[in-house]
Amino acid sequence: MKQLLLAALAVLLVCFSATAQETSIQPVLQEHQETILKSSRKTIGPAIDAIAASGLPQAQAVLEAWANKEMWSRESDGQFFKGEEAEDKQVRLIDFDTGDVVGAIAKSDLKQLKPNSGIRAMISTALVRFQLMDTDPAKRQDALTSIQRDPEASLLEPLRASIESETDPVLLAQKQRLERLLTIGYDTDTSARITAIDDMSGDLGVDLRATLNPLVATTRSVAPEAVPEGINVAKILSPGEDDFTEAQAYDMLVAKGLAPPRIPDDAIRNALADNISGGRVAGFPLAILDNDENRRAAYIRLAEEGLAPPFVTEEQIQASLGQHVFFDSYADRSPEVTEAAVAALRKIDTKVGLNQSLDLVLDALSLASIYFLAAIGLAITFGVMGVINMAHGEFIMMGAYTGYVVQQIIPDHTISIIVAIPLAFAVTFAAGVAMERLVIRWLYSRPLETLLATFGISIALQQLAKNIFGTQARPLTSPGWLDGALVMNDVVSISYIRIAIFVLALIFLGVFLFIMKRTRLGLETRAVTQNPRMAASMGINPGRVNMLTFGLGSGIAGVAGVAIGLYAKVTSELGSDYIVQSFMTVVVGGVGNIWGTLLGATMIGFLQKGIEWLNPSNTLAAQTYMIVFIIIFIQFRPRGIIALKGRAAGD
Repeated sequence: MKQLLLAALAVLLVCFSATAQETSIQPVLQEHQETILKSSRKTIGPAIDAIAASGLPQAQAVLEAWANKEMWSRESDGQFFKGEEAEDKQVRLIDFDTGDVVGAIAKSDLKQLKPNSGIRAMISTALVRFQLMDTDPAKRQDALTSIQRDPEASLLEPLRASIESETDPVLLAQKQRLERLLTIGYDTDTSARITAIDDMSGDLGVDLRATLNPLVATTRSVAPEAVPEGINVAKILSPGEDDFTEAQAYDMLVAKGLAPPRIPDDAIRNALADNISGGRVAGFPLAILDNDENRRAAYIRLAEEGLAPPFVTEEQIQASLGQHVFFDSYADRSPEVTEAAVAALRKIDTKVGLNQSLDLVLDALSLASIYFLAAIGLAITFGVMGVINMAHGEFIMMGAYTGYVVQQIIPDHTISIIVAIPLAFAVTFAAGVAMERLVIRWLYSRPLETLLATFGISIALQQLAKNIFGTQARPLTSPGWLDGALVMNDVVSISYIRIAIFVLALIFLGVFLFIMKRTRLGLETRAVTQNPRMAASMGINPGRVNMLTFGLGSGIAGVAGVAIGLYAKVTSELGSDYIVQSFMTVVVGGVGNIWGTLLGATMIGFLQKGIEWLNPSNTLAAQTYMIVFIIIFIQFRPRGIIALKGRAAGD
């Protein structure tokens, strides 16, 4: 009886020991101890896979500690622990299985595992299967990022298993998308891959194209007589057709060891020179070896005598080409999958082209709104008053610098911009009034002198800005809510600053129309523009109207400067970048018509973006072509898109 009890107790102890080993991570670590301590990327893979596949809850803690360089090995027995720095050059060891502190040991008795970046990347990949189910959303996001960076077939099933329990809608959408992408790339079920491709065929995501492109990547190969079985052939090639020359085909045969190499002329000359004997080469006198035909005949005889490599004739080359088949094969071996992938990529390319056109239209509208905003003030001073104001760009520059100064005083970017817009209008309005009173009003009947005077003023204002603010670009920072862009998809996006400028341009169009059509100043301006003497006889002061109109155009230019300064560099030359486009916008649209200015800005914006799209590497050439086109356009419509009618047109 006693022996029976002892035997039962022994069995229980063995079972308990086995159970303890099954729930301990140490046996797995000890089995791969040498590999783990060596930490070589070429050999560490099995150890990482064994830890991840152990099914133990401690595996995640081990991998995380290893990746964070917190895993230590005790040299006395080779056991692995998580370590925390302690005092007196000691390390506090924590057991992976129990989480208990084993004790503090001197660093000299331990070895710290310091995996390099390559091993850490492999550990991160192994951690993904644990992190996908982690309670911390940040760790689940890290797992998805890791899958996106380094997808593998082994991650597909853990990813699928984690979808059902995912509670975060953002992470759920990411998991579902990743599952589709991994299914396309790695699933063993052909029908599942085709279904996934069809489900995402209309998607414009770059990640989808990055998944599909490797499936349809082709490799050029050659085989004797027929294509081997199991090859997914994309195209059978015929030497000499479709940019596949016979020389390229024969070079493939040589590279594969299926044909002898051709002997170049230099090699023939060298072989002949090495075998000169008694003024002859293989029985041929040297005197007749002055042409290719005789040299080749001599070389062939040398080859027959075993003194040179065999010469490959054209007939032999053609025979070798005829005995082999050349083909392009897909990387993926399933014809059904590659057919679906090709169809999906065609559909995607079509949608990408349409969306690129939409993106180009948005860019053109954005540029048109900038030109319109810069030209709307000139449309008043030049288009309505007929004053050639070469200093108009400097009013734009003054407005931008006004915004910069305001931001130095008011640090809040939103409030500073709200303050800067009316202040820039006031500053440039006052500058415009002063300029009109002191210079312009004496030169209304002399356009050439007006041009020269305003050009001199523009140079003076630029130098004044350099003296005050220096030559370095000054920042005009946009509010935080204008950061970023409105992203419609992976192809189409537009920055919020451009949208704000577009809206501001529409606002000023409405303000200008209201002033000109609904206010007394607008009525008087139109009257003075059409017939100054008649307007004066009706009690309107032409001098006062001209002063206010010029000030209004200058003030609008100042506001345009604030808007342009939000994305362009604020320097003393800021206005010079827009003065030419502003004049072109007004002239092309039709002098004296705000709707013409709007159409002119739209045409120039679309024209410039279209030329840049055709020649993206040279924006300077785009501006040159644009100017040439406008010169030609003016030859056919000298009065612009919308010409004035009546007496105003005669003036």
